[in-house]
Amino acid sequence: MFRFATRYGSNGLSLWLRQSNCRHGLNARTIMCARMMSGDSFGSPTDVEKIMLDSVKATGPISFSTFMQLSLGHPTHGYYMKPQHAVFGTQGDFITSPEISQMFGELVALWMIKQWMDTNVIASFRVVELGPGRGTLMDDVLRVLKQLPAARGKLKSIHLVESSATMRALQEGKLRKASQEGNFQIMWHDAIEEIELEEDVFTMLVAHEFFDALPVNVIERTQQGWNEVLIAPSNDPSIRYTMPSSDSSQNLDSPPKLHDTPSRWTRVLSPTPTASSTLLGLASPRFFSLPVGTRIEVSRASMNQARGIGKLINTKGGGCALVVDYGADRAFGDSLRAFKKHKIVDIFCSPGECDVTTNVDFALLKESMADLVSTHGPISQRNFLTCMGIEIRAAALMRSASSLESKKAIEDGANRLIDPCGMGEQYKVLGAVAKGRDEIWPFAVTQDSAQQPI
Repeated sequence: MFRFATRYGSNGLSLWLRQSNCRHGLNARTIMCARMMSGDSFGSPTDVEKIMLDSVKATGPISFSTFMQLSLGHPTHGYYMKPQHAVFGTQGDFITSPEISQMFGELVALWMIKQWMDTNVIASFRVVELGPGRGTLMDDVLRVLKQLPAARGKLKSIHLVESSATMRALQEGKLRKASQEGNFQIMWHDAIEEIELEEDVFTMLVAHEFFDALPVNVIERTQQGWNEVLIAPSNDPSIRYTMPSSDSSQNLDSPPKLHDTPSRWTRVLSPTPTASSTLLGLASPRFFSLPVGTRIEVSRASMNQARGIGKLINTKGGGCALVVDYGADRAFGDSLRAFKKHKIVDIFCSPGECDVTTNVDFALLKESMADLVSTHGPISQRNFLTCMGIEIRAAALMRSASSLESKKAIEDGANRLIDPCGMGEQYKVLGAVAKGRDEIWPFAVTQDSAQQPI
């Protein structure tokens, strides 16, 4: 457990509480929350933490799903909703593959066009992106579509699933020129369910680093069933829940531990199974035989989004999808982490001011859309990009580069994308196409090393 040193602010709130709590009937949790809101040994709480404290005061410990929704998506205080957050690139908290090199988006575009051409049925197509970031990936995709003779004039529309007004403005600025030149419409949606199912259009979909930011619940197998790991103030004496077992994720990957960092928040285990933990424990047959003490992260939101992808593809028009994210073909127990200035920080560091992510259970995505589409992979990003010709593309770009610095930047970008000790293996690629297509390049010829299914 952490050691805590209480330091009260200069506003006298602590003294008022000590003198007044009896006659005003304040309970221990109310006193604790008021103290924490006034500033303590952890510093002043963020706007998101104030909301969390109010929630704890009203209803008790909160779920990790609620924590992620507030931290990332709160309408005014969420990480992705604040205009002042750079988020992406060298000035932000993390950098993505499309920001590293144009080759990533170009090869994604080639894969999608290949799937469309293989159908030989539908004349036009549309492109959907979930979580488009700054619009860099879509911009690269559109440039390729413009240059390929087979695709010219066939693009009907672009659909971007993005709930942040701040990010929408960045995307609109990035893609405005391509939209005007290509004479196609760009439409924004708050959710994938808002995109109409079309029978006469082939749907190309890409979700890059989208699923890792979707909320997860953390559940732990106990003698009672599946209990839920919740979040509570670390120095709240009114919280009577027990701590999760220390070895609960011994068979699952975990991020670096930062136990030396004092935190306002701590994990607690619900005394009995919750409605969410009970339902999520039934989400996959893989979970049924897991032993007592196992902890897993399960995302209901990811399951819903995966089914949404399947529905868009499972039409007469058909379609294809690529999901690129970090994770594996199994569940994880303790992969939640926060990023600030390109570094991993404690998961409870400044909620609302850090990016919060989790590894993706690709097996759960496949199970969620299994009745709708044919899924392939996941394979490593390194294998996918190599098979798609990243080395050939890099060589071509280097030949046309105007300086040695440009050539080196192209080479460094390609190497980073396929680095076996970095992004090349950390990121996985899952393909989805219409039912009946059993062999899809490059998944049919690429086999990643087997992993223990969970």
